[in-house]
Amino acid sequence: MIERHHLHLLSLLRETGSLERTAGRLHLTPSALSHRVRELEDRLGVSLYHRRSRPLRFTQAGDRLLSLADRFLPEIQSAEQELASLAAGEAGRLYIALECHSCFDWLIPTLDTYRRQWPEVSLDLTVGFRVEPLPALVRGDVDLVITSDPQDLSGITYLPLFRYQVLLAAPPDHPLAGRPWADPSDLAGETLITYPVERQRLDIFTRFLGPAGIEPAQVRTTELTAMLLQLVASGRGFAALPAWAMEDHLERGSVTGVPLGEQGMAGTLYMAIRQGEAERPYMTAFTRTAAIESTRVLTHIRPVPGNDPS
Repeated sequence: MIERHHLHLLSLLRETGSLERTAGRLHLTPSALSHRVRELEDRLGVSLYHRRSRPLRFTQAGDRLLSLADRFLPEIQSAEQELASLAAGEAGRLYIALECHSCFDWLIPTLDTYRRQWPEVSLDLTVGFRVEPLPALVRGDVDLVITSDPQDLSGITYLPLFRYQVLLAAPPDHPLAGRPWADPSDLAGETLITYPVERQRLDIFTRFLGPAGIEPAQVRTTELTAMLLQLVASGRGFAALPAWAMEDHLERGSVTGVPLGEQGMAGTLYMAIRQGEAERPYMTAFTRTAAIESTRVLTHIRPVPGNDPS
């Protein structure tokens, strides 16, 4: 059987051009090295180099093994380096799924910073419109889920990222825009614009309309936050969004943000990770980078107590 050390030995013979110099590189005597080569030749039934040639010249069989060495030794070395990085937590896979569909304003700068700092980590991103991100995390299909709706799932831990206020985005010329807060009944005859996900994953239904037994007159959906806010601005309906997701539109006055209920509605954004993986260096670095970048980019958020990103 041809083994890695055989290929390494022949590569060194070619590099040094002599048995004596190769023996020195391997910290062997020339006779011990010659014995190893002879042992390999006896096993294969061929000669690997011409004994009397100066400089050293390989046989056709030797050239064939050197070709094999040129193909596989670099791959083996690369794999060993990659495995060492994985063992040290310096490399790995970080596939991210979003249940937060308006997170791109802070997530893209986070990914840009993280890629520069951790180039050995394979990154990918998917939006959970048509998949269930948290079950995918349990299965191992993704490695981190950004969500505001934690579920009690075995083997999953949730790291709070920041707190935020949920507002009702209203057309600026609608009577509701001048109210100090909105009641569920205010939406009974209105169009509600949401992301195309199940109602049980939307706070506006589970925490506001549902408990009051209120159903909007119509529900329409769009996948893009920008389109959702444009529809609100043009008087096509209302939408419930985190305040930080409509910062630009609030500043321009194209929409008005109305608190949901007299006490308002708050939420927390989490990063969901499989237990046992949160302490990996590349994962710890991502969660810290996300906390720093979200605080830097967004204004309508509050840090979670004990989660100082500085």
